[in-house]
Amino acid sequence: MTIAQALAAAAALGLERLDAQLLLLHALGRAPADRAWVLAHDGDALAPADAQAYRELCARRAGGEPLAYIVGRKEFFGLALHVDARVLVPRPDTETLVDWALELLGNHRGFEPASGPRRVIDLGTGSGAIALAIKKARPDAVVEAVDASPGALEVATANAQALGLDVALRQASWLTGTAGRYDIIVSNPPYVPAGDPHLAALAHEPLSALAAGADGLADLRAIVAQAPGRLRPGGWLLLEHGWDQAPAVRALLLGAGFTAVASRRDLAGIERCSGGQWLERG
Repeated sequence: MTIAQALAAAAALGLERLDAQLLLLHALGRAPADRAWVLAHDGDALAPADAQAYRELCARRAGGEPLAYIVGRKEFFGLALHVDARVLVPRPDTETLVDWALELLGNHRGFEPASGPRRVIDLGTGSGAIALAIKKARPDAVVEAVDASPGALEVATANAQALGLDVALRQASWLTGTAGRYDIIVSNPPYVPAGDPHLAALAHEPLSALAAGADGLADLRAIVAQAPGRLRPGGWLLLEHGWDQAPAVRALLLGAGFTAVASRRDLAGIERCSGGQWLERG
């Protein structure tokens, strides 16, 4: 079997061309950036063991397993992260949340006068993607991250060590068990309604990191309720949510007493994140 024939067989299984090429490079032990090599060597014959390994990888992908789990990595905000079935695969949409946090850290809008480094905490960190991206861009910030899952914390810890980024990681359920006050609380919590039919297509990812009650807002409600007591004056709470949940999340923030409540759109134009500022009440 030649490389061209192997790719044709992957296409017959319904795999997208990019996925097929990346799986082939993984089977051959080559870097993901070597796609040009695949094109230049499409007439080369694959060793029988490599061909068999490639068929098995393609079968897994055709069965719905995320590409990131199969190859064990995913890029997020320029960081190469290890991922596996203990954590959600980081999505490009979540970079909207990171951009917003970095913008606030950069312009200091409404923060109390700094008496030390800005404190940021990422709730439900999973692979560590959000916390690590913020720390990479703002090494002067004190960044913490929590997750209720021991397995997720193992993945996040390994990523922090591999990237050489000093993020304090510990097990906690949202803000319960954390200490002190923060300038920014950021979270991409579960927000899919428990009965959503789209969950079937996400069966390979951890359900506990996806679904949140009948309306998908259970964890968002919990975070909004806890955040006021854990924000410094002028601090911000930034939340990712579902494509149709922005009005509901803005209402939660306003009801809890947040000001400057707004939403941000992702690259597809969807209101993907909502947030608000906490001003200490006299």
